[in-house]
Amino acid sequence: MDSNRKTAIIVGVLFIVATAAPILSVVPLGVVPLGFLGSEGDPDYLTAVSANENQVLIGALLWLAMTASVVAIPILMFPILKKHGESLALGYVGARMFEGFFDAVNVISLLLLLSLGREFVDAGAPAASYFQTSGALLLAVIDWGSLLLDLAWLLSVPVFSYLLYKSTLIPRWLSGWGLVGGTLWLATWPVRMFGLSPPSIEILALPIAAQEMILAGWLIVKGFNSSAIAS
Repeated sequence: MDSNRKTAIIVGVLFIVATAAPILSVVPLGVVPLGFLGSEGDPDYLTAVSANENQVLIGALLWLAMTASVVAIPILMFPILKKHGESLALGYVGARMFEGFFDAVNVISLLLLLSLGREFVDAGAPAASYFQTSGALLLAVIDWGSLLLDLAWLLSVPVFSYLLYKSTLIPRWLSGWGLVGGTLWLATWPVRMFGLSPPSIEILALPIAAQEMILAGWLIVKGFNSSAIAS
């Protein structure tokens, strides 16, 4: 198996991990509703976080797995993509690194929230305002970090899809699907930033979510177009 075939398989697996990890994290973190992105939270979340430490740590590990995948994908793809547009390939790396940075910020904020919950419980009957203010700030960091990493990812998708379309590393129908799906979901970002979007807007994320999973499967099973690699 040559190096490009191995790269395709690894990148395909990483795309799956990057998508599956945050979805799976909903299970352990669901024990402690934290009110991310406007969802309903537990008013006594600091006590609940401390009481469910293992679940929070599992959620943090899953977020960390997503972070590692997000950072690794552009690094692995750069030597292949730069042959078809080095500036755009660098832009793709930069956007995904920006995404990975805010992924890491969210992981740190979640772990700090766990530490705050421990202190809250250990303090017995503390002045709640201090702990609640600190907790609210950490939750706000996660909210804004999630929006900013989403923007970075959405800016990277059209660049990545265009390079794949131009290079014919994968079938053009698949890269074209990514270009359209990514642009569609990117158009919703300003609305979501101002909190004006109805829950039904999430359906517009389905095209790009489906495309990335099909892309992952294609890379694992088929790999890159060998003639495009050689050109």
